[in-house]
Amino acid sequence: MEYKVLDQISDEIKLNKKVALATITRVEGSTPRKEGSMMGIKEDGSIFGTIGGGKLELVVMEHAKKCIINGESKRFNFKLTDDKGSLHMQCGGEAEVFIKVFNTFDKLFIIGGGHIALELYELGKMLDFYTIIVEDREEFCNINRFPKADELKVGNIQQVIDEYNIDDSSYIVIVTRGHKHDEIALKAIIDSEAKYIGMIGSKNKTKYIMDNLKNEGVSQQKLDKVYAPIGISLGGETPKEIAFSIMAEMLMVKNNGSLNHLKDIKK
Repeated sequence: MEYKVLDQISDEIKLNKKVALATITRVEGSTPRKEGSMMGIKEDGSIFGTIGGGKLELVVMEHAKKCIINGESKRFNFKLTDDKGSLHMQCGGEAEVFIKVFNTFDKLFIIGGGHIALELYELGKMLDFYTIIVEDREEFCNINRFPKADELKVGNIQQVIDEYNIDDSSYIVIVTRGHKHDEIALKAIIDSEAKYIGMIGSKNKTKYIMDNLKNEGVSQQKLDKVYAPIGISLGGETPKEIAFSIMAEMLMVKNNGSLNHLKDIKK
């Protein structure tokens, strides 16, 4: 049933995994399956659903794996005959298959819902991040405050974070209301594969938290990957300016940028 294939596609997308959907969009003559038949293809090549089995399904699977690697959706035409350039099948018909690739997306986790979080949320949505707000206070994490957030998670910060698969497409900004909650959040995230982890605070506060985690057995190597104090020194002290400096640092990490004036870079 096609709806089951779509359900599994949706599950893979929610896990932020690459997946492809192959759909027969046109048929002529005799073919294994009719128009609208669907098959899902995971990044490891495993499939769910079917477009008829046999040589057609095998070739589509191989094309889909290449499409996933390249992150491109494509349309293919297959002759199901024994002629030169065909799939050497005996069906005798022709099938057009469209392979739609669902790529991973960059996730911005904003842990905290205060003034700086609000400004980061605006910048994150402007830059097309899938944005998740994590807070333990409902009055600072609701649809009225963050109307365009992709997810709003209210509850115990550590428990909420533990629910997620935080991978190398994840960007974490810790801006809670105090060092106690910042420390809880950082401890929950420190072992993850997040591309960026930043925590707000003064040098004294961040050193205090880092020392606590080190005393609990967190390695210096893991602590060194945390951007704390957070942000690039752009000057300014308003929530908007602080948020902008954080986002600038995050984008530098995301895009492998550097702290250079373009006018000073020699061609």
